[in-house]
Amino acid sequence: MSDSTPAAPVVLDVWCELQCPDCHHALTDVIALRARYGDRIEIRLRHFPLEKHKHAYAAAQAAEEAAAQGKDWPFIEAVLARTAELDRAGEPLLIEVAGELGLDTEEFDTALIDGRHMLIVDADQAEGKAIGVTGTPTYVIDGERLDGGKSQEGLRERIEAIADRLLAEQG
Repeated sequence: MSDSTPAAPVVLDVWCELQCPDCHHALTDVIALRARYGDRIEIRLRHFPLEKHKHAYAAAQAAEEAAAQGKDWPFIEAVLARTAELDRAGEPLLIEVAGELGLDTEEFDTALIDGRHMLIVDADQAEGKAIGVTGTPTYVIDGERLDGGKSQEGLRERIEAIADRLLAEQG
């Protein structure tokens, strides 16, 4: 390997659920982090649907279908912008958002019916529970878990400090 091989990006896992009002507010931080770091940070949405939100599990599966169709973050952002509406409208809103983004809505509907993405959602949730995630949003960067469900205050700054340190260590 040559010295010109780019360093692997810093990974930030965001344990989220798409019906969560706190995750809706956290989206501002996620967008700011993406703008600041670009491809030097890989922000991965990890599913953690909460039982108190009856459409969260379907929304997580829908996000995976959006990813399969190449529009994961646009879909995630669009649904998070409408958490209150998702609470009222349920799965039809997920199909509507997919259509607004030009995704194959028939395939979307089929994916929600056949449950093809359930294993991914279940695996994320199980991993989250195993590392102590109890609510959303929760961030994990460099092995440190930051709970945004209680308060978002100061979290972006803490994430930036860790990311800056990791990027500096990479040289």
